[in-house]
Amino acid sequence: AGGKQDMGSDSLSHSHPGPHERAHSRTVMLGRRRRKDWSCSLIVASLVGAFGSSFLYGYNLSVVNAPTPYIKAFYNESWERRHGHPVDSDTLTLLWSVTVSIFAIGGLVGTFLVKVIGKFLGRRNTLLVNNGFGISAALLMACSLPAGALEMLIVGRFIMGVDGGIALSALPMYVSEISPKEMRGALGQVTAIFICGGVFAGQLLGLPELLGKESTWPYLFAVIVIPALVQLVSLPFLPKSPRYLLFEKHDQEGAEKAFQTFLGKEDVSCEVEEVLAESRVQRNIRLVSVLELLRSPFVRWQLITVVISMACYQLCGLNIWFYTNSIFGKAGIAPEKIPYITLSTGGIETLAAIVSGLVIERVGRRPLLIGGFGLMALFFGILTITLTLQDHAPWIPYLSIVCILAIIAAFCSGPGGIPFILTSEFFQQAQRPAAFTVVGTVNWLCNFAVGLLFPFIQKSLDTYCFLVFAAICFAGALYLHFVLPETKNRTHAEISQAFANRNKAYPPEGKTDSAVTDDKTNIRPE
Repeated sequence: AGGKQDMGSDSLSHSHPGPHERAHSRTVMLGRRRRKDWSCSLIVASLVGAFGSSFLYGYNLSVVNAPTPYIKAFYNESWERRHGHPVDSDTLTLLWSVTVSIFAIGGLVGTFLVKVIGKFLGRRNTLLVNNGFGISAALLMACSLPAGALEMLIVGRFIMGVDGGIALSALPMYVSEISPKEMRGALGQVTAIFICGGVFAGQLLGLPELLGKESTWPYLFAVIVIPALVQLVSLPFLPKSPRYLLFEKHDQEGAEKAFQTFLGKEDVSCEVEEVLAESRVQRNIRLVSVLELLRSPFVRWQLITVVISMACYQLCGLNIWFYTNSIFGKAGIAPEKIPYITLSTGGIETLAAIVSGLVIERVGRRPLLIGGFGLMALFFGILTITLTLQDHAPWIPYLSIVCILAIIAAFCSGPGGIPFILTSEFFQQAQRPAAFTVVGTVNWLCNFAVGLLFPFIQKSLDTYCFLVFAAICFAGALYLHFVLPETKNRTHAEISQAFANRNKAYPPEGKTDSAVTDDKTNIRPE
């Protein structure tokens, strides 16, 4: 029997068609199934999951910007009430830095908790339990001002980071595992869309006319309760991940019912067969540890690729938010109007993410990701020139604004969401939690490093600091151009095969003791 024949739903004949014939037959089959192999339950699960998870992550990235002076005043009042004198400037700066950066520390802790919680509860129930972190964090931060306790705000930010760390790992896994492969990318981009929507909502609610006032800033944090409650009351009515039920709970009947709910049809035998083909020879699957994943030669380049993609995701220079107010001011925009102009950046961000979600299954992951990083490198270079020559002509500041909007749009068109999709697609069921632990660790460590080091880079290089980001974006695009295969509409076995030559390691047949050594590319047809 052929050692590397795909046993997915597209390989039903006894012959061994070539890759072009398989691709053509798959395209025809997908064309027939594309319109009917999903249901409202699938869309609701994606939207509700993202609203209570990635939306909150994006919201907490931007929500602290508007009330910054009021929070610092609150810190000063609390300090003076306890110690009898105002807080010195260095201590106040330290307290504020801790308030902002502790969100990333909490995210790192949440990333490590995902595998432990997910092993016992599954993807859906992990998201449900995670709402407890979100609600408790919201109550702590909202009550900090009435209680006069600055520690409540700092601890609340940490707990909110734990919520974000769990959400950004559990949500992509859940959405990927409930989606048919022809919709996997589009639904995966829902994560990025809701992150951008959360950033925009934080900017909008932070306006002085809404909640961005001295008397109402605690309500900015109380708003967090709403998405968490929506997810908490909605997700229990939706099935668990069918892959989780099949592989980790050995519940084939439950998996079939879940597929029927999400795909909106009775006959799900092809989908079940495709999932079983990933682990035909295994009977007692066990989750792979992080150390086992790092040592496995069969996924070495997959792991390197998602780590580099996620590192570039955080290090590519989205700290440009710190420059928007000064750039808008130099362009001649009145200071009182700058917060409203800043909303345009959030709007562009959300619009670009939506467009990316609509075209990703047609264009593919590879062009959007490489093109996004490439365009960011180009516009960062132009932005460096315009900022350096800012005072030489009255129209140059407006060109800087265009560059900022273009950078944001390029980021959200691909790099803003696709690294999470690739992590779901590159790794099989038993490897996925460990892979998200590794990638999540890289994500939050880079987030923390940028928040810690960016002020020093900015102070040393001034406007030339954007050349550092341009170099990172260019290097990321170059690496992905040579290494990243296209993954749209491809099974895990086909994606593994695309990396096999580079890994110089083919998974051996017949090994049932370790999920690391069974990459599902050597499955014998029955």
